[in-house]
Amino acid sequence: MMVKRNSLIFLTALGLLLTGCSKSGLEITKDDILEVARDDANATKSECENVSIKEQKGSYIVSFNTNGGSYEYKIGKDGIIKERSFKRGAKEESSETEKVEEPVKEETTKKEEEKSSTSFDEGQQQAINSVLANSGLEQSDVTNVTCSLDSNTNQYTVTFVLNDVTTTATVDATTFTVLSTIFG
Repeated sequence: MMVKRNSLIFLTALGLLLTGCSKSGLEITKDDILEVARDDANATKSECENVSIKEQKGSYIVSFNTNGGSYEYKIGKDGIIKERSFKRGAKEESSETEKVEEPVKEETTKKEEEKSSTSFDEGQQQAINSVLANSGLEQSDVTNVTCSLDSNTNQYTVTFVLNDVTTTATVDATTFTVLSTIFG
């Protein structure tokens, strides 16, 4: 029953966003904002601990912890993610932050170049980075990374292997937004 309710809330919020009703003065609730963040992190309600939602200058700052690490989101009152940040586990010092509203141009380090046997163009690398960030991973965590552009659909297809499981994701070639992810 709870899954249906959460799905209904998310679908209602998505419907408001897609129909433009949010511009008529309606705002998405804090529960809806939390659902957007959990959905982006692929985390269920029971997996989230230390949940915090704070209102800040027309946006919400949402943070929570899972077994995989801690997440922090800046989400507009319209339900659109403006920034996301992920930090692996409590012991690891490195973190990854992605500004969603502006495409992030990342430089390839020598370490990544040594590990990668395949060279990717700038668009392919940005698509790969988007998929990995969405999954909470780094390129060094995965193997057999491939990326191809389908010019008919204007989408990249990114494939990689993690723990003997192949993951395939599609990414919009214009916005570098992850559209779908398939495990297996």
